[in-house]
Amino acid sequence: MADDIDNKISKIVIVGGGAAGLELATRLGRKLGKKKLAEITLIDASSTHIWKPLLHEVAAGTLDESEQVEYLPQAYRNHFRFRLGKMEGLDRKKKEIYVSPTLSDTGEELIPGRTFSYDILVMSIGSVSNTFNIQGVAEHCLFLDTISQAFKFQKQLFESYLKSYIGKDGPNVKPLSIAIVGAGATGVELAAQLHEVTHVLSIYGLNGESTVKLTIIEAAMQLLPALPNKLATATQQQLVSLGVDLKMGRRVTEITREGIKTHDGEFIEADLKVWAAGIKAADWIKNLGGLETNHINQLVVDSSLKTSDDNIFAMGDCAACVWQGHTGNVPPRAQAAHQQASALYKSIVNRLKGRHPVNFVYHDYGSLVSLGKYTTVGNLMGHLMGTVSIGGFIAKVVYLSLYKMHQVAIHGYFRTAMLTLSNAFRRSVYIKIKMH
Repeated sequence: MADDIDNKISKIVIVGGGAAGLELATRLGRKLGKKKLAEITLIDASSTHIWKPLLHEVAAGTLDESEQVEYLPQAYRNHFRFRLGKMEGLDRKKKEIYVSPTLSDTGEELIPGRTFSYDILVMSIGSVSNTFNIQGVAEHCLFLDTISQAFKFQKQLFESYLKSYIGKDGPNVKPLSIAIVGAGATGVELAAQLHEVTHVLSIYGLNGESTVKLTIIEAAMQLLPALPNKLATATQQQLVSLGVDLKMGRRVTEITREGIKTHDGEFIEADLKVWAAGIKAADWIKNLGGLETNHINQLVVDSSLKTSDDNIFAMGDCAACVWQGHTGNVPPRAQAAHQQASALYKSIVNRLKGRHPVNFVYHDYGSLVSLGKYTTVGNLMGHLMGTVSIGGFIAKVVYLSLYKMHQVAIHGYFRTAMLTLSNAFRRSVYIKIKMH
């Protein structure tokens, strides 16, 4: 039959288990792996997955640990293989990728370096922070690109809080200061979450709620460039009402151990410094098998998400895909990753059937920013209703639904419903923040 997939067992390797990578591996596993029509392998440097828009909650210690997805059981349930490791090289002629050894915290080799062959390779490694070569950023700032970085921030946050306040009373106690560079969604959401954390710590008996100083530093004159001016202004007013110090129009020129220097000569002291000012693909992508990349190391892809190699595709933040009908590329958002995974799933199935790939067309459904328990703001976009600004409870429900869509893609409707119920019960019993 024309629709039958080739009897040859194709090897499909997906590098990166973020939103796009995990969704693609899960869907291909259910469609092809279960019937032994293809061998699907997912490779990631971490053993667990967390939806990247939630990393600021991990950093603040407010995310329930049950929200993490273990790759191994996910792979077992959905008929694909998971291999722990970090990709370090590619041989396009041999159609092989190279994964570096996995080491313990003490440097002991746990898993040796390995080689994986492929018929179809999908790069979905996400993005990292763009430091713009500013002096001191790499040495003195914390980042929120990965789960491990988010946990590192959470640990330093709580230790710094204890160091600043426990056993120290009186008006002369130096306040804990946290500075966030970048007023995009990550920076704004993190600031609101940290404000909530200091309030909870105060409830639990740790003094200092009113003396934690939160500062956001942004080179532009407006925060949240993805949102309309009206919503960005409303968010700015909300942050100010929470006591967050906004320093707009300040370009960072250097980061030191003690604080942050700006272009106008101001020095902002900070105990913890977070860099959330821009993204790029990892530097090692620049020389990956001679594949074409852009100025921020993203792999250049065509309308089918194919790179300059017919057997290699890219999606998510590491891919530079032209936004049809617009100027520039598809923005690095979770909704774009979800849509690309869906399109690439269809293209890979079509390819194995000898059919043409589908063209990826990005549909922008708007942007949402959550300020924790305080409010959620955003805009929804559609062909019928145009652009509609929303806020409060409705925006919070829509924001939550985006995450539920991701959970449904990897767990299915029933398991997602059960997880939602169990998490609701857990939140009523367990502490609101992680304190270790």
